[in-house]
Amino acid sequence: MSNSSSTISISNVQLQHITHLTNYNSQIQTHTNPLAFNPFFRTFPGFFLTSSDIVLRHNVLDLSGTFPSPNPPLAYHRAGPRNQILFDPATVRAAIVTCGGLCPGMNTVIRELVVGLWELYGVREIFGIKAGYRGFYSYDPVRLNPKMVDDWHKRGGTVLETSRGGFDLKKIVDAIQNHGFNQLYIIGGDGTMRGAVEIFEELKQRKLYISVVGIPKTVDNDVGIIDRSFGFQTAVEMAQQAINAAHVEAESAVNGIGLVKLMGRSTGHIALHATLSSRDVDCCLIPEIDFYLEGKGGLFEFLEDQLKEMGHAVLVVAEGAGQDIIPRTESQKTEKDESGNPVFLDVGGWLKSELKNWWSRDHPNELFTIKYIDPTYMIRAVPPNATDNSYCTLLAHSAIHGVMAGYTGFVCGPINGNYAYIPVDEVAKAKNKVDTRDHKWSWVRSVSNQPDFIRS
Repeated sequence: MSNSSSTISISNVQLQHITHLTNYNSQIQTHTNPLAFNPFFRTFPGFFLTSSDIVLRHNVLDLSGTFPSPNPPLAYHRAGPRNQILFDPATVRAAIVTCGGLCPGMNTVIRELVVGLWELYGVREIFGIKAGYRGFYSYDPVRLNPKMVDDWHKRGGTVLETSRGGFDLKKIVDAIQNHGFNQLYIIGGDGTMRGAVEIFEELKQRKLYISVVGIPKTVDNDVGIIDRSFGFQTAVEMAQQAINAAHVEAESAVNGIGLVKLMGRSTGHIALHATLSSRDVDCCLIPEIDFYLEGKGGLFEFLEDQLKEMGHAVLVVAEGAGQDIIPRTESQKTEKDESGNPVFLDVGGWLKSELKNWWSRDHPNELFTIKYIDPTYMIRAVPPNATDNSYCTLLAHSAIHGVMAGYTGFVCGPINGNYAYIPVDEVAKAKNKVDTRDHKWSWVRSVSNQPDFIRS
């Protein structure tokens, strides 16, 4: 990169460090990347990336200084093939594991990892780990090949099976050693990435020649730093179908309300984007916004005005919204799931009950219909759409190129449209909340005319 005043030199950015296996084993022999001899690739100058190929974290800057930009700007290593690799494909034993909840595209990522390792690099020892992290020490690995995974991208869920919990660091790392795995591809959400950090640190502590990469998976799109998580666009597309159905039901009834609960424990991205794409939603409730039911500016007042004017209303609520106002028993206040997350109460069922009680109290002699739709498991379980399928392929190939080059303890994903390698501990900590001060949330307010729920 040039040092001229019109460009940014690599010395003027804060390049986020990615661990390389040579950092603790300098005697590793390098090999020429087999893609250099692959007749399907034209390895023109610039095809193989170097350490000076970077991706900037922020590509929109305020030159006036009104809103200070990071100085120096953050940057990450660009994802892609390197001329020299650290793994001899003949000695690679790769393991692939899926953890946590389902998400459209999980099988596509597995398929593309297998096919990419096999076809691009000539790896023949590829294994699937069943049932999440506990599968490392509870089940025998499943040998995978391109023929076996050929149609997996057309299926929802994960053929390898998944689970929550079961993370026992010593048992997992011991099993990795015993099976002779030297590449780990870990597909999962924030809890899974936190586990990947611990595995990476333990492998580094033991000075083992094993590379670990995380492929972030969350249908909620709540993974930070990267542009979006795979499966999210499919989820929004399916959510819109549920909203359309709720709109038809509401419009076809006297004082009809269509209530749709969508995924989103800590963030409301699915609800937000489905609201913007459908234009049939009258109120969108997300975890980032507090709301209330009674009184001036509350939900009941808004819905009453909407029913008077239009005769129907459509309400979308993310599963994590309103958790602080739903009554809980003492045991429910401290209840955790297998991943250690607080157990959420059903905001959709609670809201349906509250709406019914409100109407029967304030309008006892008027008709009222509420149709509640919860498409959560339908959305999670469908195959990915075309956009997510392509995205999963790019994620898988980015991961493979980084691992073969000897990087470890990283996550791959797009930043401002360019694929990058990000330290896994950064991704495990980062959150992607809906910014309710930006233009997108203002757009939601403008198309729905919903209240801001700020008490006067």
